[in-house]
Amino acid sequence: MKPEPQSEQELMERARAIAGSSFEQLAEEAQMTVPNDLRRDKGWVGQLLEWHLGATAGSKPTQDFADLGIELKSIPISYHGTPLETTFVCVAPLTGIHGLTWETSHVRNKLSRVLWVPVEGEREIPLNQRRVGMPLIWSPSEQEEAQLKADWEELMEFIVLGQYDKVTARHGEVLQLRPKAANGRVLTEAYGSNGKPIRTLPRGFYLRTQFTANILQNYYA
Repeated sequence: MKPEPQSEQELMERARAIAGSSFEQLAEEAQMTVPNDLRRDKGWVGQLLEWHLGATAGSKPTQDFADLGIELKSIPISYHGTPLETTFVCVAPLTGIHGLTWETSHVRNKLSRVLWVPVEGEREIPLNQRRVGMPLIWSPSEQEEAQLKADWEELMEFIVLGQYDKVTARHGEVLQLRPKAANGRVLTEAYGSNGKPIRTLPRGFYLRTQFTANILQNYYA
């Protein structure tokens, strides 16, 4: 892995340097094997980018470039430049949430400064031939943060009340709460609506595609 960048400028220079490269070219340099598809290797693209950019956080709850306060997010895009899927932000806390606020939340921490790296995501393009796009660095505007905060508070209320079954895909204008597990057998500790401990599927926060589409549109326009 390349050493951690010492400044935001150095990080951006590295990200621009790999723009236009195929996954095969980048994997060869990193001595990584390109999988046939991403069904069983969902995090592979992120790991490839982390290697080239020098991200050291791995799966820790801090930002990928903790010293710089920057999170790395790859974003698969269509031929038209629009996001093809929602963007995972972080795992949702289901216990130990007393006194937690938006200002101290992992979601806010992760999204305070983001290096977005668009990648070709159309399924008919073989994985090894997909290319990396031009990066952009982003922090939420006042309006975007207000939207994120409102959704986070609404979704966290369901968690506090133990009403996991009442959260649907319709909740949250820009932020969603969804199960985050490899399969239905993976359970974690939480509290039910009666306040007693239960086991339930882990949940994760995801950004809706229209929110990330606006980020891309505003930047590249």
